[in-house]
Amino acid sequence: MKLPAERQAQEEEDAGEQKTPLWIFGYGSLVWRPDFEFSSRKVGFIRGYSRRFWQGDTFHRGNDKMPGRVVTLQEDYDACTWGVAYEVRGEQIAASLQYLNMREAVLGGYDTKLVKFHPQDKEADEPILALVYIATPQNPTYLGPASEEDIAAQIIVSSGRSGHNIEYLLRLADFMRYFCPQVEDEHLFSIEEALVSILPCLCQAEEPLVEV
Repeated sequence: MKLPAERQAQEEEDAGEQKTPLWIFGYGSLVWRPDFEFSSRKVGFIRGYSRRFWQGDTFHRGNDKMPGRVVTLQEDYDACTWGVAYEVRGEQIAASLQYLNMREAVLGGYDTKLVKFHPQDKEADEPILALVYIATPQNPTYLGPASEEDIAAQIIVSSGRSGHNIEYLLRLADFMRYFCPQVEDEHLFSIEEALVSILPCLCQAEEPLVEV
């Protein structure tokens, strides 16, 4: 079932118009690698959701035997999640939706919702309606909650076709530090801290024995 924004985009495409822009909110790898054409982008946040490394990934950042951990959103009335909203226009709309439906929702278990996006720049007076993809517990690779230490340990040993799971975590943490320095993402930074504390132990364990 399509959301109103998706239906409108499809109707305008069928009519050969596509005048209304569509905004797409990214909160995971989309913040640094959208991989679709867009007209503009804005850093900002949505309210009512918290970002969690509860979604398994057996393709981009893991495999069937060793799934990686990527983020999804959980409803959380008092929380807000920072990310990037991309404005797509004209032919960009159909192309971006087709790409995201393959990238984000090909396995099922994803919801698409319209959310109010609040841009970081002070010139924007009103929030912008944006489309967001959210993995649900019905997703076949959904993993659910775990301790920060367990999530970090899983990330360290996972990699997929888009690269190592560590890169995914560190890029997301870097985005938050560089573009949202005033925001403390406790879940994200706690996992990063746990990962950094585990890595030296692994390196020492893998050092070859030196004969005397």
